[in-house]
Amino acid sequence: MKPHFRKTGWIYFPSTVAGWIITVVYGGISLATLVWIDSVYNSLFHSLVRFFPYFMGFTVIWYWLASNLSDKLK
Repeated sequence: MKPHFRKTGWIYFPSTVAGWIITVVYGGISLATLVWIDSVYNSLFHSLVRFFPYFMGFTVIWYWLASNLSDKLK
């Protein structure tokens, strides 16, 4: 199976169409969540504070997927 992500340092880069789809979905969900939270709060600070836990959760899921779908170094 071809790896969907390539690791460079601490960062994973998509290397296939499936990897790019996962990354675009991650970005879209993060952006939609930020817009939703921003529509509720009037302050940028409060919006970012409320968005941070969601962003970290989405990032952990994306990083886990990227690390498991990448080529393992031997």
